[in-house]
Amino acid sequence: MRTNEQDIGLFEDREKFKPAVQDMFYLLSRNYPAKAALALVGNRYEMVKKQQTALLAMACSEQELKNRLQKELHPEQLKDQTLYIDGFNILILLETLLAGGIVFKGLDGCYRDISSVHGTYKQVEQTEAVLLLAGRILQTLGLQKVVWVFDSPVSNSGKLKTYCYELAAQHDFPWEVILHQHPDQYLIEQQVWVCSADAFVLNECAAWFNLSAFIISKGQFGNCIVHAR
Repeated sequence: MRTNEQDIGLFEDREKFKPAVQDMFYLLSRNYPAKAALALVGNRYEMVKKQQTALLAMACSEQELKNRLQKELHPEQLKDQTLYIDGFNILILLETLLAGGIVFKGLDGCYRDISSVHGTYKQVEQTEAVLLLAGRILQTLGLQKVVWVFDSPVSNSGKLKTYCYELAAQHDFPWEVILHQHPDQYLIEQQVWVCSADAFVLNECAAWFNLSAFIISKGQFGNCIVHAR
């Protein structure tokens, strides 16, 4: 279960994040370094480290926002296409959400969490539900193929690959699974259509689909989400 009671308590006052995100947006849009901007705004709003991490996840500059929105794909554009998924990025976010953890909606409309794999991944009780939910919703988009890309250096990524193929066979999901040393670079260099909430990937990719937002729009997760505005 990717949630923590203490962490949830840090985000009870959700309204204070909205002006903080706007302050970050102002500074980043004027080319303040992210680290310096975060220190200024985090100190102003008396945020601890985890709150600052969430704040940074929700913020971006005006230039980044315009770039990302120009490349965002809509559901009707995906029929008969191939979509590449930033595997751990999407999987862990949805596991966190289904576990009742907090996720954060950024200015760009992407949902992010403050979890990370730190070189190790273990399946949790939500993993199967997340993969099945994603698979069924992706089926509704009429895609020709879905390619999951996971970090090969992360432990248990091989087991996860096998598990994804097992689910795909059972439910007729048109999935391929790739393990790669540097998934972010791979998704960018291949110039494919991607699903990710990683800022670097969104800034540099050819085009992207907001899969997490699409999935969240189909469920009842509002109480677990902190909004940027």
